[in-house]
Amino acid sequence: MRKHDLDEVLREQIPALRRYARWLTRDISGADDLVQTSLEKALSRWSTRQVEGELRPWLFSIVYHSFIDSCRRARRYQRFLELFRGDEPTQASLEREYVAGATLSAFERLPEEQRNLLYWVSVEGLSYKEIATMLKVPIGTVMSRLSRARDALRKLAEGTHSPKPALRVLK
Repeated sequence: MRKHDLDEVLREQIPALRRYARWLTRDISGADDLVQTSLEKALSRWSTRQVEGELRPWLFSIVYHSFIDSCRRARRYQRFLELFRGDEPTQASLEREYVAGATLSAFERLPEEQRNLLYWVSVEGLSYKEIATMLKVPIGTVMSRLSRARDALRKLAEGTHSPKPALRVLK
């Protein structure tokens, strides 16, 4: 497809994409940003598009997935802001502060492998498959290790588990 033809085909889809993006975001400027981001993704991935597939559903799926990604990023960013600035929607109780401090302290005491797994999943939002590819292990191994990491964090935060077992001296 020639560049001029591609430009015309995409321009025809913009009004429908903007309506859909406005419905998703409920914000005009946010919708425009979403459409722009989605069109950039579409152009960069044009060669991966299936020729027999229709253009409009493909573009709508890109808009939808871009919207979901931006929502996830916004939630992660908000959690970080709350964590580091101490902002909370409601006034923190002493109990909540204690639990948060215990959890952070427990997180620091976890082995590095478990800390990394929890960070990648909880903070970076990586999928199990992405982590499995990164570590070059089966996805089941990632799930098992993550389960053990969560269990260890919970036990350390509750104070029911020490990182190293206490040994008795026998004479």
